[in-house]
Amino acid sequence: MLAESAWAFDPFVVKDIRVQGIQRIEAGTVFSYLPIKVGDRMTDEKASAAIRALFGTGFFRDVRLEVQGNVLIVNLEERPAIASIDFAGMKEFEKDKVKQGLRDVGFQEGRIFDRALLDQAEQELKRQYLTRALYGVEVTTTVTPLERNRVAINFNIVEGEAAKIKRINIVGNRAFSEDDLLDVMQLRTSGGLFTAFSKNDQYSRQKLQGDLETLRSYYLNNGYMEFSIDSTQVSITPDRRDIYITVNVTEGEKYQVTEVKFGGDLLVPESELRSLVTIRTGETFSRERLTDSSKAITERLGREGYAFANVNANPEIDKEKRTVKFTFLIDPGRRVYVRRINVTGNTRTRDEVVRREMRQLEGSFFDSQKLQLSKQRIDKTGYFGEVEVETPAVQGTTDQVDINVRVKEKPTGAFLVGVGFSSVDRLILQASVQQANFFGTGNTLGFQIASGTVNKVASFSFTDPYYTVDGVSRGFDVYRRDVNSSTLGVGNYRTSTVGTAVRFGVPFTEFDTLFFGLGVEYVKLTLDDGSPQRYLGFENQFGSRYSTLIDTSGWVRDTRDSAIWPTRGHLQRANLELGLPPGDLEYWKATYTHQYFYPASRLITLVLTGEADTADGFGSKPLPFFKNYYSGGIGSVRGYRTASLGPRDADGVFLGGNRKLNATSELLFPVPGNTLDRSMRLGVFVDAGQVYAANERVALAQMRAAWGISFAWNSPVGPLKFSIARPLNDRPGDSLQAFQFTLGNVF
Repeated sequence: MLAESAWAFDPFVVKDIRVQGIQRIEAGTVFSYLPIKVGDRMTDEKASAAIRALFGTGFFRDVRLEVQGNVLIVNLEERPAIASIDFAGMKEFEKDKVKQGLRDVGFQEGRIFDRALLDQAEQELKRQYLTRALYGVEVTTTVTPLERNRVAINFNIVEGEAAKIKRINIVGNRAFSEDDLLDVMQLRTSGGLFTAFSKNDQYSRQKLQGDLETLRSYYLNNGYMEFSIDSTQVSITPDRRDIYITVNVTEGEKYQVTEVKFGGDLLVPESELRSLVTIRTGETFSRERLTDSSKAITERLGREGYAFANVNANPEIDKEKRTVKFTFLIDPGRRVYVRRINVTGNTRTRDEVVRREMRQLEGSFFDSQKLQLSKQRIDKTGYFGEVEVETPAVQGTTDQVDINVRVKEKPTGAFLVGVGFSSVDRLILQASVQQANFFGTGNTLGFQIASGTVNKVASFSFTDPYYTVDGVSRGFDVYRRDVNSSTLGVGNYRTSTVGTAVRFGVPFTEFDTLFFGLGVEYVKLTLDDGSPQRYLGFENQFGSRYSTLIDTSGWVRDTRDSAIWPTRGHLQRANLELGLPPGDLEYWKATYTHQYFYPASRLITLVLTGEADTADGFGSKPLPFFKNYYSGGIGSVRGYRTASLGPRDADGVFLGGNRKLNATSELLFPVPGNTLDRSMRLGVFVDAGQVYAANERVALAQMRAAWGISFAWNSPVGPLKFSIARPLNDRPGDSLQAFQFTLGNVF
């Protein structure tokens, strides 16, 4: 290697430059880094600069300069390149994701091998394992030389066993027992019921920090304003299997609120502001209620256009009396206008599909309520996986903001060919093509075909959610449905229905929509000698082929916070179906359903569902028996065989009825260990329901009830639902079915 102090030569003019020793690197790459060109005057200083430049690339292990006449010869020894990276013994992580993590430290296939980077890669691997409480992990690396100056890197990993939390000690608590405090924490000692799934018995710094904040919030929400966490100690046994955590706390005294006042520029009547405050005089101090009150006041001012309002709750603490007074100081700032609404991320969806859901308009006063409603409406379209809204201030102004709506599109088209199963239809062969955002227009186009033991369906549908600029929707349906009831024990009949319909939806508030539709159906009824006598009597009187004019109308009110994973709000539906003259069948069917979602906690949602249905014939014609209601099974009363509740004939055949009542109370919660997965939920439920014939009195004592557990998953192969139920008041002769499930769509 050439150095100024060890090598000198008489200066000369470079007539040529030759590069020797390179294998993978192109000569042009070397010349691009070399600070000497043909025609330059070569000196010791330039030679030293050339060596430093080539070493600085990191491509070479050795650099030497030689001179023959006026020709400069550059002798290079390349560093090897990384040909492959592999892992042996890795079970805890996916190899591809680990490789992606190593790229962040510059260690990847195709890069120049550097021992220092290899050491960093080993440390990164160990760090990843430490986050999974695998403190005994051992990582050794093998570097294997290959042809063409390359190397293969193999990480040999002995993962060992995860260290488990043996004990969590809380020192200094007086007001609450240690067991009560441990219940609010996420970390658990080993041996719990769900720890094998949640892994909450494995130490994690992030989980501990979250638990400490939860502990602090628990005390502050129960009046202990001076609570503090003095220190935390985490120790591990020498065999690296057991972890002990100690948290030292100082509780302080419990405080009560004696007065709540307002100051500053109120803008809104004080009586209205006071109604937004959830922390009351005489109550125990709660940081959560104090924060919620400040937030509610800020949002109320935001509805008036004050986007940058500040609301601060200033305390006046009396330590002797252990009381506190709060003054909400309100600084609304200037009223703000919306200059421009920008939509980004919609590479396929048209801008108008997003903008027509906006309730906040350009050029108007900023309104936080309308902005939140706009976000919810965009999310409810179902076209986007993520919706984010930002309101940056316009530079150079004090009274203008822009609204940036960033969306992340998700696949809205689906082509499904598959097999489904259910306890009703048994085997379901199905195929469907569905495009919920057809060519980015927001229109929905779909075709479905399904073949099951009970139901066979083929349908085509099209829906334009904005047939008019006011949001009136229009849709078309063409379908064929064949039903074979014999496998359900619901008499012995078969119907083949072909129909078409047009439907409209008219929104008249942000949450309410009226639906109207008109359709025509042609029904062919097939009976045999084993069919119930009343079915044969209906066929003898009215024939076996019917043309029906069907009028439908309905009302829907949807205030849920999400259509996929609702946690709060109501969903109400009221529908009326009429079989009108001059059709062969004249009947009416009325249905009302109400669902109420209540967030019992951050993870648990209470769902209350009630359904009441009634139907009858008119114009001297009875309700067709194949239009009867049925109850039992998934979707009504789980634990009882599908369609098995209600009237029967002398042979025990389920006949259904013209009135139905159903009620469900269910607690929904995420699967332990997958609290962020919005595709699956567990539930504990109580169902009740019954079907009544026209000549029966509706008696609640006749309702059947059951309780059990449920699981729902929007799986890649279709929606999966199953339940395990136990009847609460079954009677002799009831047809029970403890386990019920569906995989795929059931029609």
